[in-house]
Amino acid sequence: MSSEPIVTSQPVPRRRLVIIGVIGIAIAITVVAAGVTLRAVDARNLKSWTNAQTVPTVTVIHPVSAANGPTLDLPSHLEAYSRAPIFARVSGYLKSWDAEIGTPVKAGQLLAVIESPELDQQLLQARADLASAQANAALAGTTAKRWQALLGTDSVAQQEVDERTGDYTAKKAAVAAAQANVDRLLATKGFERIVAPFDGVVTARDTDVGALINAGSGGAGQELFVVSDVKRLRVYVQVPQSFAPDVRSGTTATLTVPEYPGQRFTARVVASADSVNAASGTTLVQLLVDNSDGKLLPGGFASLQFKLPVQQNAVRVPASALVFDAHGLRVATLGANNQVVFRTVTINRDFGDSVEIGSGLDATDRVIDTPPDGLVDGDRVQLASSATKGGAHG
Repeated sequence: MSSEPIVTSQPVPRRRLVIIGVIGIAIAITVVAAGVTLRAVDARNLKSWTNAQTVPTVTVIHPVSAANGPTLDLPSHLEAYSRAPIFARVSGYLKSWDAEIGTPVKAGQLLAVIESPELDQQLLQARADLASAQANAALAGTTAKRWQALLGTDSVAQQEVDERTGDYTAKKAAVAAAQANVDRLLATKGFERIVAPFDGVVTARDTDVGALINAGSGGAGQELFVVSDVKRLRVYVQVPQSFAPDVRSGTTATLTVPEYPGQRFTARVVASADSVNAASGTTLVQLLVDNSDGKLLPGGFASLQFKLPVQQNAVRVPASALVFDAHGLRVATLGANNQVVFRTVTINRDFGDSVEIGSGLDATDRVIDTPPDGLVDGDRVQLASSATKGGAHG
């Protein structure tokens, strides 16, 4: 018989088991509730983050009013204030010339002399015709006087006296015609001397001693000399139609030429064509520039700079702020509650990196720079975390 004691197991009280079960269930419920709550919070955070990401982030700029008006750069060309191509009025051969290109000349100064032997012979013939007409007129006058005296003695008829008187009148008219022809040839012979029409400079000479000279211009004759007044020069420039109202008579411009880099000349507007060339869309404008020092050359190229006035109510924004779509040219602005409001605008001038808005925008508007694609009126946006820009580019 074993001597070890026999251990009798006591059953766990039922109450304890219930308590343990309740605690286990509570722990399980707590764990599950905590997991569900955590997932719900994460889901809400994810939704909030996702919604935040769907709101576009934009950068806002404020339009600025230009303190100075824009500068208009235009190509132009120079012309002499007065330019006279000189042609011969008589035919012949050039006997001599006295003015080379670049020679300053005074009004009436001799430039060249033409020999015209044919004209000399025509003048001799005309003088002979005049002498003959004068002799005939003298004889007709004597005859008419004699017949007039005979009329008082009834020796001749009145008809015969009238015939002699009429013949004398015709002979006097022939003398006047012959004298006019002589005067015409003398005046023409005076054109053998080619003189300067005004004070200036000889800018061209296209003849030489012994050259055959034909009278007239165009196809009949050739241009012998050109005399130009270069103390002042005319400047011609084509101004775009949109700028033409700002370039009025009296407006000054700065002129530069390639041969004098860095040197500036002042030109003044004196006339405008007051019409637009349909082919180029420009208006021809004429300016005057002083050239008393002779630095500027007629026929040369020049660059003109106009300082245009500041236009009222015009503001500048970066070109990146413009939106061009089916609705036209617009700018996106921020309204109340950071909602997008599109404004239709017009452009006065394009400066490349920025544009001048003529209408549709105020200086107090908040303009979205580089608006994202897909924005429509009423969309909400959020501002970039960086500081708002304080003006237009450029």
